Amino acid sequence: MSKMGTLYAPGDSVFHRMDGSIKMLLFAAWTVTTFLFLDLRVFIVMLLIGTILLLSAKIPFRQIRILLWVMIVFNVFNTAFIILITPTYGSELTGTNTPVLNIGYNTINLETLFYVLTLTAKYLTLLPVSLLFIFTTHPSKFASSLNRIGVPYKIAYAVNIAFRYIPDIQSEFRGITNSMQMRGIGFRKGDAPFTQRVKNVTSIAIPMLYSSLQRIEVVSNAMELRGFGKHKRRTWYAMEDLRAMDYTVGALCILVTASAIWLKIGVLSGFWYPF
Repeated sequence: MSKMGTLYAPGDSVFHRMDGSIKMLLFAAWTVTTFLFLDLRVFIVMLLIGTILLLSAKIPFRQIRILLWVMIVFNVFNTAFIILITPTYGSELTGTNTPVLNIGYNTINLETLFYVLTLTAKYLTLLPVSLLFIFTTHPSKFASSLNRIGVPYKIAYAVNIAFRYIPDIQSEFRGITNSMQMRGIGFRKGDAPFTQRVKNVTSIAIPMLYSSLQRIEVVSNAMELRGFGKHKRRTWYAMEDLRAMDYTVGALCILVTASAIWLKIGVLSGFWYPF
């Protein structure tokens, strides 16, 4: 979390200077392209490009490591569920069956393992650009750029507040957890059994909800006192004009998306299985 209380990580990279609406277009184009395919070759290329772009932004690793761990844990559980629940699903996609491991009620085959590998690469491909969008986009600048492309300023401002409140909620969660630990409630391994720790974490929901409602009321009153929403239009302190780089990236996003649709229709239409 930055000193400003947001997820924004200050920097001077190309992505930090890019307009928020263009980054949103880039994120949308990247997401559409990723979900169009079920081809490991495409995902490897996109993952390499995304990793290079993420490294070029020079975002501190300590800020993104939690999201990285969340993605890793999600992929592990997703892989386990697919293999255990549908161990032969890959055969439905390829029309072949290569047994690998008998698990009693069924047999895991090579086609399903390759499908799981492809699906994992698909989800990982979304991560670099998602991190770029989250950590290089200043909330106020993003809200002003949304308003410039036609999004009502009330909605744009709501997005601004949402970006700012994510770190506040994290901080509130840590504060409540620490105060409950001081009262002898265990949250860590060794402090209490697993089921009890789950119940303890769940019990945080009530104070978190109460705190969030209080914060919403304070912000609503402050905005109402300042006449927010009275006029149909408003100005933005953080408004910036689009640069040549923004137009170039926007045009490139549209071109790449159109090319991806053409590839999906004419070349890479199904699940790629090399064996």
